[in-house]
Amino acid sequence: MMKLHIKNNFTSELPADLDLENTPRQVEKACFSYVTPVKPRNPELIHASVEVANTIGLSKEDIASTAFLNTFSGTTIYPETKPYALCYAGHQFGNWAGQLGDGRAINLTEVQHNNESYTLQLKGAGPTPYSRNADGFAVLRSSIREYLCAEAMHYLGVPTTRSLSLLLSGDPVLRDILYNGNPAYEKGAIVARVAPSFIRFGSFEIFAAREDHKNLKLLADYTIKHHFSHIQKEGIEKYLAFFQEVTQTTLNMIVNWQRVGFVHGVMNTDNMSIHGITIDYGPYGWLEDFDSGWTPNTTDRQHKRYRYGNQPEMALWNLYQLANALYPLILDAKPLEVILEAFSTNYEKEYLKMMQNKMGLQIKKEEDVVLIHSLVELLQRVETDMTIFFRNLSDVTKVATSKVAFNTVKAAFYNEKDLDETILSEWYDWFEKYSIRINEEVISDLERKEQMDKVNPKYVLRNYMAQLCIDDADKGDYGLLNELFEMLKKPYDEQPNFQKWFSKRPDWARDKVGCSMLSCSS
Repeated sequence: MMKLHIKNNFTSELPADLDLENTPRQVEKACFSYVTPVKPRNPELIHASVEVANTIGLSKEDIASTAFLNTFSGTTIYPETKPYALCYAGHQFGNWAGQLGDGRAINLTEVQHNNESYTLQLKGAGPTPYSRNADGFAVLRSSIREYLCAEAMHYLGVPTTRSLSLLLSGDPVLRDILYNGNPAYEKGAIVARVAPSFIRFGSFEIFAAREDHKNLKLLADYTIKHHFSHIQKEGIEKYLAFFQEVTQTTLNMIVNWQRVGFVHGVMNTDNMSIHGITIDYGPYGWLEDFDSGWTPNTTDRQHKRYRYGNQPEMALWNLYQLANALYPLILDAKPLEVILEAFSTNYEKEYLKMMQNKMGLQIKKEEDVVLIHSLVELLQRVETDMTIFFRNLSDVTKVATSKVAFNTVKAAFYNEKDLDETILSEWYDWFEKYSIRINEEVISDLERKEQMDKVNPKYVLRNYMAQLCIDDADKGDYGLLNELFEMLKKPYDEQPNFQKWFSKRPDWARDKVGCSMLSCSS
């Protein structure tokens, strides 16, 4: 018998929406609305993570049970639980959007296991009062992308929500994938997500915007009590310590995004977790050619607000909005400004350290900034695969000439014809400086390679890989889903049996839907 250790802290300690009608509306003076998932017509489990199941106290045998299928498809409500959707607001692409909320996510319950608490959530299980004009469902296409990417990010060492299970609902879902007036039915799917909580920056913004300071304080006190319990301060100092920690964990998350070449695509404040974890995998993407101006989101194509190189600045902008939301609890802008003003300086320090590690520079020198800056500029001169470049850079030895060193990474370039004499000369000059620098290191080539390979992944979930998986899954073939899931568990290992995935994006994927730009459609 599947057994979860239920905790209903959120719903028992915070105000609920008194209106039980599941209709789109403005929800006032409430942190959540009770809502029941829509029973799927013919649910089918496609994949589940045994590791995540173990994390919440379930076994491999539990995953195979009817109770698991029924609970995580929304078919039945687990005993002593009442599913709910969160109420929150947000800034979308820099503009205040007002109330947003869980439009297609339903929180099943909170559980506790090994003294850790987790919230279990279904994405794509039907409408909520926050669905506005949408249906609250999700399609297989976007669900596969979310399911795989959250787990890929975890194994890369990037803070993230986790994926417990991926199911087909058995119901068709109508979507216009390109927003061009040609909607079509796709397979419906449901992802079960796991996180400490799904509280966002926007959870605080909505109360501040409505000047509902009573509930703003209730939510802040609840969040600190249950998720930041190590903060023992009281009054204003408590809220400042909370904001300081959210700022730091957000900074750490962004540094890790930049390290592995991940672009979130839609860094609105409603998509920012107060835990500093990556949340809401929509139109995300991986840098294939190193381009700081790239964004995978079609909605952001014109202004590129959430492009790769702008993610640190957008994180800070979002933190300013959180600071504004918390201000009524503090009533003093100065200490908040001190924390915010330190963000950029601290980010630069952490970014420098991260890049030094990627380049195998154990001895930290301030002048490395120049070497790093010139590398980033060079990587953008011609189309260069980020993952392959940094992974192969670890094979450059101290005795290698500039030409030999360049040939070691040459496989990362998409078109060698782009490498004219001027660019080649610049690369040789850079490798000459890099050679001098790594010869200052006391560790051996082998030790340096081992260290670099721990921070430079060999395998990431490239968009074309996810699309191939989606194409197969649409035909009922989940072999590639299983293969990618297993490979992405060990992204830093050589895994010679998966060598075919250590390659540049194929030409056919350059402009294919789902492989380059993506919409928020799901």
